[in-house]
Amino acid sequence: LSAQGALLYLHTLHAAFPQALTRGGTALLGWAPAAPRAPVGCALPTLYCTPAEALALPSRAAALRVQLLFALRTRALRVLEAGLPAELHDALAALRSGWAELARDLELGTLSPQPGLPEDVRGRLQVLMVPDSTRAAELRAECVQGFEGIVRRLWPQLQAVVVGTVCGAEQLYCDALRRAECAGLPLYCPLYRVDGALLGVNLWPEEPAPRFLLCPEWAFCEFLPCLAAEREPQRTVLLGELWEGREYSLVLTARPDEYRCCCSGEVLRVAGFHKQCPVVEPVRRESQVLSVRGESIPEERFCRSLCRAAGLWPGARLVDYVCAESTLLGASSGPSAPHYEVFVELRGLRDLSEGQRHKLDHCLQEDFPIYKSFRFKGSIGPLRLHLVGAGAFARLREAMGAEPMPRVLREERLLAIIQGTVIS
Repeated sequence: LSAQGALLYLHTLHAAFPQALTRGGTALLGWAPAAPRAPVGCALPTLYCTPAEALALPSRAAALRVQLLFALRTRALRVLEAGLPAELHDALAALRSGWAELARDLELGTLSPQPGLPEDVRGRLQVLMVPDSTRAAELRAECVQGFEGIVRRLWPQLQAVVVGTVCGAEQLYCDALRRAECAGLPLYCPLYRVDGALLGVNLWPEEPAPRFLLCPEWAFCEFLPCLAAEREPQRTVLLGELWEGREYSLVLTARPDEYRCCCSGEVLRVAGFHKQCPVVEPVRRESQVLSVRGESIPEERFCRSLCRAAGLWPGARLVDYVCAESTLLGASSGPSAPHYEVFVELRGLRDLSEGQRHKLDHCLQEDFPIYKSFRFKGSIGPLRLHLVGAGAFARLREAMGAEPMPRVLREERLLAIIQGTVIS
């Protein structure tokens, strides 16, 4: 993370929320044991109340619980920062399931032993804990009332929730956080990163849909126009040649002497200009599509179809999902035509009838005529929908490390992990 990017973030945050930048007023949630990520506000490290050692524990679940405990100690928290929305989502899931134990640790000033928390590290972190029966009582009282809006109730002076991204696979978690635990708080994604390169900054923290001002000197970017009507190969254009309202595939050269790359199919839309510099919105990642016969269903549109189908399952709320193409199963997929394998975690429903499972296939046929055509011909087989147990996706994210979890699995080892959690 460049110092310029961190300073721009701090300036923007202070301009929108003047009370946000206080000493020890920011809690950090994240896990990157192999290569620790720099916090967004790394230019001002005194902002953070989270011990650095809590960020590099060998277990993701242990790291998030310890970080959550230190955040709960600080009632006057102003900013809650997460590297990925999924990390905040999982930390708050740990709060839902383990608030009684967290309250006990606060009350006694202890750090309970847990898998993935080495004893020597636990001893060093426990020295920082002090008994706080008042805060423990507040935690119990708020959790008993339920978890909608719990973040604002636990930290009444909180100004904003800062996350590393709100797009792609992480959007589902952002939507869930806005509806429930983080209701009433702005979710601010300050920086635009692609494949490790920092490209832009979000100067509008209070807007729900992020827009990013591209900063010309941070990386060398070219843009390939997404013009469906053009049959001839397109040439790339530069920053000064972009048109408002058009979509472009990003071609990135992050540093001198590096190869150009198309950034995992990153597609962005030019939303306008700010002092002659383009302002863009991420649209989709073309690498994250389902396609067993060339039908190419993008992840965000598949997600909309899945959410629509979930709305037809009485009492169910979609928590998480991943997909895979049946070709990844190899011989174990059987003699049937190529098809989609979909794994979902639901809240409020423990099983689905065959008729309910077929509703997702029907929704896809209604939303994608080419998929319907292939299904009618028998070229694509019926979709197979599997329910997984609670915590299945946290296990999958632990296996992924610090990388965002893809919605379309391409690795057999990840598919094997999620298959091992199927309950129905």
